Amino acid sequence: MDVVLQALADPSRRTVLEILRHRPATAGELAEALPIARPGVSRHLRVLREAGLVDVRPDGQRRIYSLRAEALAEVDEWLGQYRELWRSRLEALHTEVDRGKKAHE
Repeated sequence: MDVVLQALADPSRRTVLEILRHRPATAGELAEALPIARPGVSRHLRVLREAGLVDVRPDGQRRIYSLRAEALAEVDEWLGQYRELWRSRLEALHTEVDRGKKAHE
């Protein structure tokens, strides 16, 4: 999970993932969407591949990149603990607000 979190830490890589969330794309298409040189995009794609966040398949001379959402499952599970913590705290807050309203009525 640490490799995935480190890959997600970079805003350019998150932009790549956001694009790939909607559709597969070539490195050239991804480079057009980022304010960095194409070699930088290639480095970001390598990091994302190594983290298991993207797949690549050849298509003639091009490589098509696509999102691997499965790699985010472990992060989602980890974050689920925090979502539950906040859910229970917000429910407790809601209960206290309701009590306060009833006390003032």
